[in-house]
Amino acid sequence: MNRPQRDEAMVQAAGISLDRALFPLLVSVERLGPIGVGELADRVGRDYTTVSRQVTKLESLELIARENTADRRVRKSVITAKGKAMTDRIDEARARIGRAIFATWDEADVENLVRLMCKFANDIKDDTLTGAQEQA
Repeated sequence: MNRPQRDEAMVQAAGISLDRALFPLLVSVERLGPIGVGELADRVGRDYTTVSRQVTKLESLELIARENTADRRVRKSVITAKGKAMTDRIDEARARIGRAIFATWDEADVENLVRLMCKFANDIKDDTLTGAQEQA
């Protein structure tokens, strides 16, 4: 699910022009912003300096803006109207792709997937993975 080719396909399906390396950063800023470069780098599993350069690129494309926080040394990224319009197109493409995938599934299978994915997401959020590693 997290292969770069999936991001490229999503960008194409959305009909937008965006380097696939910038795609997860833009979506993360829209979903999680305001967000600092350090937290963003941690979330996408990339080096701080790489993400910093990519955030600068997103800012130059006017897809995000960076604003100062109370601590003037820290700047956080927020989505712009242009960036939000782009992520809306990505969301629409994701929904179309999802509908096509699930079109042949039984309703009960879709309901089970949703139930299990919610369970999975809640368990990860509750750090049960960390507890499982400590027990091993």
